[in-house]
Amino acid sequence: MELQKSYRDTADACRVYLLPNLFTAGNLFFGFLAILRFIQAKYGALVGHGSTIDYYSQGMWCIVLAAILDFFDGRLARSSGRTSLFGAEFDSLADLVSFGVAPALLVFFLILSPSPGNYPEYLDSLFIKFGWLVGFIYLLCCAGRLARFNVLTLPLLPRSAKHGRTRDSIGLPVTAAAGVIVAMATILIHADMPLLFAGLLLPFMLLVSLFMVSAIPFPVFKYITWGLRTGLWTFICCASLVALVIFFSTYSIAIVFLGYLFASLIRYGRMLRRKEKNLATVEPPPSDVGHG
Repeated sequence: MELQKSYRDTADACRVYLLPNLFTAGNLFFGFLAILRFIQAKYGALVGHGSTIDYYSQGMWCIVLAAILDFFDGRLARSSGRTSLFGAEFDSLADLVSFGVAPALLVFFLILSPSPGNYPEYLDSLFIKFGWLVGFIYLLCCAGRLARFNVLTLPLLPRSAKHGRTRDSIGLPVTAAAGVIVAMATILIHADMPLLFAGLLLPFMLLVSLFMVSAIPFPVFKYITWGLRTGLWTFICCASLVALVIFFSTYSIAIVFLGYLFASLIRYGRMLRRKEKNLATVEPPPSDVGHG
């Protein structure tokens, strides 16, 4: 009887639900396609097969499409009650390719191996010496972030070992981290000062890596429904953001993801100030010293 129950539990954990995992497979497909486009941007353009900027742009949009599919696969699985341990692990492996390997290669080919003559010789040497390490740190933090998420959401984990119920993500989600890297790369490609943004991208990538494994709470959007209520100022800010994305379509990725990052950090700063203010208003306990 125990053997049959163990077999049944294993079969349930490994069950493959078609629609959610098709979305995850699409996520993996666009991550793989992004990697191919970045390789073509570096080597295909050298032999006259297409434009470098076009290849980079197509690869970055593939990462954005992978992020969209990653958002909907979890939402579809939760809404239909078709979650499984197999789906969670498959989703993490796909995320590591689409939001870990692909952005790291984007920075590698765009910064470490630029076209000859784009940067001064001393900067080329600096990028080659330290840039690959920053890319590896980003990939390492991405893998660690996904592993931590899988552990904290494991059904077998004792309740006392999990974080309290919250609508925030502990650390920057890997999809948002990849979007921020893509946003900076978009500015770099279309900017009039490529040298400035090339110098900023590597330390910014290191900072984003640290955000992924930090304890900073970042808001997530999986709880957004048609019945969600919000304040007037929040509605105005969201509507303004949509207008900016439509008007500045070339920098739409940068507007969305950089806006999300800075808004989340400002929100965290306000939370810390509110917490300090609440602690300061708590009256200290009465002391018996001097009343003997």
